[in-house]
Amino acid sequence: MKNKINASLRAIAKQPLHMQIDNVIQGEKLLGYFLLAVMLLFAPIAFSKNKVSNNIRRHYLITDNGAIGDGKTLNTIAIQKTIDQASADGGGVVEIPEGTFISGSIFLKKGVDLTINDKGILKGSLNPDDYPQIHTSFEGVEKMYTAAFVNAQYLTDFNITGPGTIDGSGEDLIAVYRDLKTTPRPGKPRLMCLEGCHNVSVSNLKLHNEAVWCMHLLYCKGVKVDGVTITAEHNIPSSDGIDIDACDGIDINHCDIDVNDDCISIKAGRETNTVPNRVCQNIIIENTRFGYGHGGVAMGSETSGGIRNVEVRDCVAEAGNWAPVRFKSQQSRGGIVQHIVFRNFKLNGVNRAFEFNMNWTSSHGVLSPPSNPLPIVRDVQLINVSGTAKSGGILIGLDGSPISNVKFVDCNIEAQTGLRTTYVNNVDYSGLNITVKEGEKVTAVAPPAKKEQ
Repeated sequence: MKNKINASLRAIAKQPLHMQIDNVIQGEKLLGYFLLAVMLLFAPIAFSKNKVSNNIRRHYLITDNGAIGDGKTLNTIAIQKTIDQASADGGGVVEIPEGTFISGSIFLKKGVDLTINDKGILKGSLNPDDYPQIHTSFEGVEKMYTAAFVNAQYLTDFNITGPGTIDGSGEDLIAVYRDLKTTPRPGKPRLMCLEGCHNVSVSNLKLHNEAVWCMHLLYCKGVKVDGVTITAEHNIPSSDGIDIDACDGIDINHCDIDVNDDCISIKAGRETNTVPNRVCQNIIIENTRFGYGHGGVAMGSETSGGIRNVEVRDCVAEAGNWAPVRFKSQQSRGGIVQHIVFRNFKLNGVNRAFEFNMNWTSSHGVLSPPSNPLPIVRDVQLINVSGTAKSGGILIGLDGSPISNVKFVDCNIEAQTGLRTTYVNNVDYSGLNITVKEGEKVTAVAPPAKKEQ
């Protein structure tokens, strides 16, 4: 090889000067092409699984399109124009600067991130006409329903970030909707709905006073929610914190939730849905605090498509939370809820330590006839779920579908009263150490007498 290289160099040296120069130039071009090919080869590896950081992407200020942050001016058109412009330019970051910007429904577009600055507030309009009717899904049924305040539909690879606030104006909106005379009365807008989206990050953000469900993740895959604080006044009904609805691969981390319904609810459609229901699976919820709420993490009540492979770990539930470990369905729902783990969950004065209710209904609800097959809850592990509660809680299955294969491991509970069970099978209480002031630690309650036909 060395002799061949030396021979080539001697041959070049014998050429005329202009031919030697041409050879050098040609060599430099080939080297340049080689280096460019290497860069193009490795660029996808560097950028494949991570969005380009906001500080090197073009930012689009909504104020450049006429938005006014005075807490009075309606800015829907200006904000949507900014989103559309950023998408048309190939993508960028739409920025909500300091101020309070009133808006109706906005819709993110391809390639667009949304960021709210520290002193920026994106606040919901009080006019129901500012939230259009769209085809979506709500409470487990696909239908025409009111668009959310912030919407993303079938998009990939985008971020929604703070540290500012999205305020749904929920307290004021429920009063407006209560007085509506239109028929049929439109539904209240969710604060945020991500529908059919993949590879999304929602982080370092404050969400406040949703009129109904706060963050609705619908048919999504690969969503990370990190460092989000969700709060709602305790007089706003159905103000769920996060609803994970027929999704796959969701990671909730370092969040703080205090609302007037379930802090997190995991759903999979209901029996009256107009399309086939989808399974909800592969969910991790960790390092999260649950304040006031009807549940900490609830499975259901929409269970028809099935819920599986959920782990809740290293979380805490505070006094006022009704049921941090919650399973609820109805006899009409169907679906299998299985492979669920609650691990290292600290309870600080909650109402019920554990709540499994397979025939749950809301205060105004009516139970439908039983499905065939009935809903099933099985294969649940409760590991070091420990602390204080008013009650050990309830495990209530169904006649024909008992709650089965539940295992308590290293659970230590101090409560006023114990755990009551009905229609359960193969429940391992050996790892449940419950200290009560009244009654038995665990009481098997006889099922209600069947009504005569």
